[in-house]
Amino acid sequence: MALMDFIKKQFIDIIQWTEDDSDTMAWRFPMAEMEIQNGASLTVRESQMAVFINEGVVADIFGPGMYKLTTQTLPVLTYLKNWDKLFESPFKSDVYFFSTRQKIDRKWGTPNPVTIRDKDFGMVRLRAFGIYAFHLTDPKAFHTTLSGTMESYSSEQLEGQLRNTIVGHISDIFGDSGVPFIDMASNQVEFGNALRAKMEPMFQSYGLALDSLNVQNISLPEELQAMLDKRIGVNMMGGMQAYTQFQTAEAIPLAAQNEGGLAGIGAGLGVGLGLGQQMAGAMAGALNPLATPQAAAAPAPTPAAPVSVDEVVATIEKLHGLVGKGILSQAEFETKKAELLKKLG
Repeated sequence: MALMDFIKKQFIDIIQWTEDDSDTMAWRFPMAEMEIQNGASLTVRESQMAVFINEGVVADIFGPGMYKLTTQTLPVLTYLKNWDKLFESPFKSDVYFFSTRQKIDRKWGTPNPVTIRDKDFGMVRLRAFGIYAFHLTDPKAFHTTLSGTMESYSSEQLEGQLRNTIVGHISDIFGDSGVPFIDMASNQVEFGNALRAKMEPMFQSYGLALDSLNVQNISLPEELQAMLDKRIGVNMMGGMQAYTQFQTAEAIPLAAQNEGGLAGIGAGLGVGLGLGQQMAGAMAGALNPLATPQAAAAPAPTPAAPVSVDEVVATIEKLHGLVGKGILSQAEFETKKAELLKKLG
């Protein structure tokens, strides 16, 4: 019985891999002190490849199927071992199995904002994330560049390198695209295609095929996004002067309720009617979240624009509304109306 156990341990007649998990990409068949018999059976399942390694050199590669191991089915190994006829005694060789199944829904993203140069805003910091999929196509390249003589090699060991390389190319792709950040939301598919084309040579060097790479989101850090939203809001209201006048009109009721009453209203009217253009230049720099120091420096204020009849009439109407709400007295209203009419000359 002990002799039979010894014989079973020494000779291998069936070589196969059942793949216990979906994460392992390379697995070495356990040889120990055993040898492969002439005529042994090799089973390679769908989504697998098998490679024979002779003294560190990649020899024969097998795709899916069932094989009887002879000198005919092992031509490279036969050449390396200098077999000039059918081998009759068992031989030793390392056998590795590789999984060619597609690895899907692999996530990539920027752990920290990446600084890029934007044609509209200058230097900005952005975040991006998405998914990609790949599969193994060349077991020889994968073995020589990544898995080597390891007993097993998983996709988890590889993905850190892949993710970091993808993120490292984002700034280059963004700069080459010439698309402003503000337009990237409608160009994410094109951005993903350009990034995939940039990454494919690196995947091929590892014996992998990059099947897809998608960009799911591109965004600014929260503090920069808040500034950009404020700037967009100003533009939607018709520019800085219109925004300043709106803020002034909104502040009139509050000013009237505070100490100083009419003095507060007068200050608000002065800003709304006489200082709109002067404040526009100064506030533009503050509201531009990404302006360079040179761009933020406002030019010398221009002379105040003349007060238009429409502005005066609109202001008088607002003041009259405050009389109706009891915020202003009739006498105060008449005084302010007279001052406004004087501005028309």
